[in-house]
Amino acid sequence: MIICAGRSETFSFAEPMGVGLIEMSINLTRRCLFDKPDFLLFVGSAGSYGEHNIFDIVESKRAANIELSFLENNSYTPLDNVLESENKFVKNDTIVNSSNYISSNFSLSKKFNAYGIGVENMEFFAVLQVAKEFEIPVGGIFVVTNYTNETAHEDFLKNHKEAMRKLTNSLMEKNIIK
Repeated sequence: MIICAGRSETFSFAEPMGVGLIEMSINLTRRCLFDKPDFLLFVGSAGSYGEHNIFDIVESKRAANIELSFLENNSYTPLDNVLESENKFVKNDTIVNSSNYISSNFSLSKKFNAYGIGVENMEFFAVLQVAKEFEIPVGGIFVVTNYTNETAHEDFLKNHKEAMRKLTNSLMEKNIIK
């Protein structure tokens, strides 16, 4: 089953599940309770912490939920904040960080690279958390729309249409969709 966030980020071949960690968790859990898929593939956009370029395609089966305050030793969590799916379908290039906030401080956010975290996407950690609970293999394929800097939102808007086209073409080239 192919899923996406929704709102401005929809595809004809993917079922929208909600934007951010909470909407995604609620809607994907509801979907899995009533019709559990054999595999989940999340597709969407991502912001780069500096190691990936605009329009790069990034595949992952690992997600983190680490806030910027953690990078400055201003917070901690007793929760497991990095998850990995056990599947052979998606290569494991980078960890995708998720938060309900978009990073806009590049000098701080690029520190995620030291932890092996290369991009951020608002929903992917929730997707992995729900998939783990229901024992569903999961992966994600992302297209980079922006860097995590002060122009992140403007760049996202400017690059979004072309990025969605490039992501769709990549999925077609990989024979994931027709």
